[in-house]
Amino acid sequence: MTAPIPRDIPDLPVIPGRRTNLMPSSAPAGAVAPPVRRPLIAVYRLLLALAALAAVTVEILLGGPARVLSHFTIQSTLLLAAVTLASAGRAWTARRPLPGALTGAALLYVVAAALLHHVLLTDAAPAYTMTGPADPAGTAGTLAALAPPALHTVLPVAAVLDWLLLSPPARIRLVHAAAWLLYPTAHLVLALVIGGLLPAGPVRYLYPFQDPGRHGHPYVLGVSLLLLLALYCLALALIALDRTRPDPLRLGAKTGFRLRPPVG
Repeated sequence: MTAPIPRDIPDLPVIPGRRTNLMPSSAPAGAVAPPVRRPLIAVYRLLLALAALAAVTVEILLGGPARVLSHFTIQSTLLLAAVTLASAGRAWTARRPLPGALTGAALLYVVAAALLHHVLLTDAAPAYTMTGPADPAGTAGTLAALAPPALHTVLPVAAVLDWLLLSPPARIRLVHAAAWLLYPTAHLVLALVIGGLLPAGPVRYLYPFQDPGRHGHPYVLGVSLLLLLALYCLALALIALDRTRPDPLRLGAKTGFRLRPPVG
């Protein structure tokens, strides 16, 4: 017959000797919550990347690679395709998501390009197009009609939905807003410099508002500065939204622990 287990165990005496102060440590998230494969998210991002590449390919075939690839919309769409494709692979293999600075930059650029098109270029006279005045017929004409809406509307909306509904907050820092402006500023300055060196013609500048011969240098400079300021405000809004929005992947998530009533 075994002795009954005492209700209270007396305090053990302190062992004399040298005491070692243990440094606090933090376990990685993967040690607490194991990574989870998300095949549906991976498939969605794969389709998004393929659609972006298809739209860019159509524009290149219709307008030529040299001029089409010079546009900010095309470059931002290619960046979105690369980032989305890499994110699809990480969601499929249950790896950590890409850094928020990279995914945030891709989202910012593609949304900014879409807003630029709808605000300044939709009603431009003459009509703005990246592929030139050619009007193909047949299948090429159908693809030419579908590519611009995909680049300027469908893909940006799909990227925003992926960021809001399928991506956890990345805790982007304010310093990233200024860093994100480096590439658009360089692209804008380079487009103005190259346009000034080219001979006069309808394809001298990438965008109508960049032509100082039509609008004057003060107008071009003012519009360029306003675009950069608007882009910076958009970056700040994206960072603020990322810091305040909930994690869509954890909403309604269940843990492996269950509280049960005592037995007996």
